[in-house]
Amino acid sequence: MSLPLVVAITGASGVIYGIELLRALRDLDVTTHLILSESAIRNIHIETEYDHTDVTAMADVVYKNKDIGASVASGSFLTRGMIVAPCTIKTLSGIANSYADNLIVRAADVTLKERRTLVLMVRETPLHKGHLDLMRQVADIGGTILPPMPSFYHGPKTIMDIIHQSVGKVLDQVGIEHSLFRRWTSEVPK
Repeated sequence: MSLPLVVAITGASGVIYGIELLRALRDLDVTTHLILSESAIRNIHIETEYDHTDVTAMADVVYKNKDIGASVASGSFLTRGMIVAPCTIKTLSGIANSYADNLIVRAADVTLKERRTLVLMVRETPLHKGHLDLMRQVADIGGTILPPMPSFYHGPKTIMDIIHQSVGKVLDQVGIEHSLFRRWTSEVPK
């Protein structure tokens, strides 16, 4: 059995990225441990047609964000890494400054200290220097900053095609094979 992947969904706009990430991981038979922030639950109801219970049903294990004693809060609990999709600036700041006042930030801090892959789909625009400094700090301590920036070489036809390309880029970072989008080739599509 392969190690589980920790997925966190925070309250940034774009919770659909976390939802589609969970769906893809379920379809790929990857074990997931999910943490939803309180604001993520609210945004799931605002931005999607899902109830948060539909989202938690996609994960193998679900933790409350206030459960600082959960298994994913310890480095002795082995995981293949962690993805925060989407990631608020508040969460980015907590991770950058090791201010672990909730499970999402604690699990991310553990991921970094254990030298595991941490990917943050930071969602904010425009960015000021403070945001950029926080991203640099996280990159300096081993995290990957992967804002959901669409590309169009794969010929997206729907919004979901654009979402899946970003989700696929995240899966690439944790070494999970997928077919969520057509990869670049030097051939011009017909």
